[in-house]
Amino acid sequence: MQITNNLNRDIIEAPDWFHRAIQDKPEDKILADPLGNVSYSKWVSKNTNQNLIILIHGTGAHKKWWDPIAPQLKDVGNIIAIDLPGMGCSDFREKYRIKDFGECVISIIKKEISDHNIKKVCIVGHSLGGHVAGYVASERKDLITDLVIIDTFIRPPGYDPSQHKGGPLRMIKYYPDKETILKRFRLMPKQECQNDWYVRYIAEHSIKKTKNGWRWRFDDVLFTSLERLFDYKFSFTCPALFVHGSESLLTNGHILENIKNTYSDIMDFFEVLEAYHHVPLDKPIEIVKIIKERFD
Repeated sequence: MQITNNLNRDIIEAPDWFHRAIQDKPEDKILADPLGNVSYSKWVSKNTNQNLIILIHGTGAHKKWWDPIAPQLKDVGNIIAIDLPGMGCSDFREKYRIKDFGECVISIIKKEISDHNIKKVCIVGHSLGGHVAGYVASERKDLITDLVIIDTFIRPPGYDPSQHKGGPLRMIKYYPDKETILKRFRLMPKQECQNDWYVRYIAEHSIKKTKNGWRWRFDDVLFTSLERLFDYKFSFTCPALFVHGSESLLTNGHILENIKNTYSDIMDFFEVLEAYHHVPLDKPIEIVKIIKERFD
């Protein structure tokens, strides 16, 4: 794909379903939080408002990763995609903790339940978002009725935090123009993606222009300072599914074996063939189908 500063021109070869989805604009909302406001989007169901689907992105990503997927779920419920703190359009914070991320998600869910006659809450998380989803489903069993975790590296019990280096160090860097920074966009961990129009779309919404030039939207600090769930075992009791890519670097071999050994009593497993870590980008239609089946 030739990358220019014109999104519409760059994704012109995307399939019709993709164009229809991204043209279905959500309502953008803000959750006021003393630690920093949280941005999220909401698509209202065309059939029922009694089901709620919460979509949570991975590290360094943002809510618009779900734009091509969320509108396709409107026939089964309302959909909300969240910008976790320090990412997307949510405020930066002094500290980042998965527990705090979880509290933000819980606050949004409680508001939706209070405002609407919600009967079922399905929470879907990819990568880091899977940790957040699993935490919320474990801590608030009364709120969550269904859970989907997508290609999340769940560390084994007794994992030594000293082995974790917090991810690649990213220093704040500014780029002179939009086209230059767009050409620097990469999926992490590194992988190819046949749906390059999907990658180009999320790249467009991963950047912002400042007085110093163009930069990524995420807070660089969170990559080295995020407090994770070390030695935390999920205890959710709702129906749960772990989705993993057959070619994923994060959930292959002994890693997946350990996850199955630890959680096969409370979670089912499903492998998406020809998908890498970023399963929603590699196989978006399959992810839509998997989520919809939770409501059959």
